[in-house]
Amino acid sequence: MANKSLFSSITSVLPRATTVNEAGGPAYKFPAKHALAQLAATGTFGNVFYATASDQLDQLRKLIDEVDDNEFLAKLAVYSRERAYMKDMPAALLVTLSTRDTALMHKVFDRVADNGRVLRTVFQMVRSGQFGRKGLSSSLQRAFQRWLNDASTGKLLSSSIGNDPSLRDVLRMARPTPKNDARRALFGWLTDKPVDKWAPATEADLPAEVQSLTAFRSAESEEAQALIAGELVVRWDLLADAAKGPLVWKAIARQMGPQALRMNLNTLLRHDVFKNTEPASGAGKPDDAMIDYVAGRIADPEAIRRSRQFPYQFLAAYLNAADEVPHKIKSALHDAAEIACGNIPQLPAPVIIGLDTSGSMGCSVTGWQGRGRASKMRCVDVAALFAAAILRRNPDSVVIPFDTQAYTTKIDPSDSILSLSARLSKYGGGGTDVSLPLRVANGEGGANKRYAKRTFAGIVLVSDNESWINSGRVYGYGRGGSTGVMTEWEKFKKTQAAAGIADPKLVCIDIAPYGNTQAPDRQDILNIGGFSDAVFNVVSNFLESDTNRFVREVEAVEL
Repeated sequence: MANKSLFSSITSVLPRATTVNEAGGPAYKFPAKHALAQLAATGTFGNVFYATASDQLDQLRKLIDEVDDNEFLAKLAVYSRERAYMKDMPAALLVTLSTRDTALMHKVFDRVADNGRVLRTVFQMVRSGQFGRKGLSSSLQRAFQRWLNDASTGKLLSSSIGNDPSLRDVLRMARPTPKNDARRALFGWLTDKPVDKWAPATEADLPAEVQSLTAFRSAESEEAQALIAGELVVRWDLLADAAKGPLVWKAIARQMGPQALRMNLNTLLRHDVFKNTEPASGAGKPDDAMIDYVAGRIADPEAIRRSRQFPYQFLAAYLNAADEVPHKIKSALHDAAEIACGNIPQLPAPVIIGLDTSGSMGCSVTGWQGRGRASKMRCVDVAALFAAAILRRNPDSVVIPFDTQAYTTKIDPSDSILSLSARLSKYGGGGTDVSLPLRVANGEGGANKRYAKRTFAGIVLVSDNESWINSGRVYGYGRGGSTGVMTEWEKFKKTQAAAGIADPKLVCIDIAPYGNTQAPDRQDILNIGGFSDAVFNVVSNFLESDTNRFVREVEAVEL
């Protein structure tokens, strides 16, 4: 008789781990397209817990070489920018396309470089030579020239904010041919050329926005500036350095979009935007009209969708807002976070939500990029927000924070998403055992045995997938050479099948730029990466038994 411990039925369905992850634990390597999509949806070219910025660049170039499908690269660049809301990764994919398929590069250029910041990022990547030829090829130069000539005056003025490289650097290397005197004068003004070099254009040919901006900067009184600012439709950053007082700052605030308002609440507070500055009507008291305006803009549903803000960015704004920021505005941040998480699916039954609160999840979600530049938001904050959002839509679900132990939580699902996520992110900080939520669901661990008697539609893991402990064993494998997650998942499926749930699902939401997982994709398992609510579109399809997966979601992008 064959050895039953070796040839039991469970080992026949457990795939052996195929790689070792960055933490040293067993894992499954993603196929090249999936790994590239994962990196494009989570990578920021910043140092993260287990990988440096240089490691990410090397990984990206290696995966690009493995993916011999230029159309997929074009679609992924669009997906990364338009749905995952990334900046640097789509720019890198666009530069790669410029060396592999210029027709596709031209087709997606304006969708990827949809603002001046991304355009300057593309320019910097080309100039660095990290993706092949150093400097603009003739085809790429034409794409830059088209962008610069077709961009509105407002878009070009917005693009002029920022240096190294600056828009002036881009203009001087791209050398666009102006299509008329107005554009010729504007290019001359943006590059600081003397007026006599603009010929045949003159200062009179400058667009009205530029002339008004010049008038604003040279205005002698606060009242005159405020009057001009109220009519100017330009980025607020172009006005801030010359603003003469609170009256001007109130006019600037009314020109800000919802994202700028969210990011600059403390700036507006410092400049007395939320105070009444009119002596006749009670100077120093709250300016209710401005407070109502800012709160309304921040929580405007259409504005939130247009501005493509991450749900976690509202949590960052809330946590960073000074105590003196009006309560109504802080409440608007709560409302906005609920709106930004609007695509969360209603699940067919409760789920177990495994929330990774281990030490590596304390890393900044955008990585550390030198000179102290890093988001204050940690991976665990984003993961907690995702867990809270799922719980709010599915209140009978169970959240299990974990590191090398599972934590018991007492939370109210009706609480706001920001409050829930702030509370959940405070657990843990140790090593990582991603199998723990599944073991709890299977009835292991004291008081948690009650979960084994409940039915769940599945398990959602929100993690960086860098598991290196299994059942207390360092670098331990699961049964049959699998991971601990896969071993416990098979047990969970059997338990749920006996309780009447025939087809439970395992969803692994990854928010870090690594190329492996604890559970490989198959009919009952989904791996998806990213920070935006686009993740929930894929999750929703999967839970509704749709076969649409992460890679197929990318491939469905229309070019």
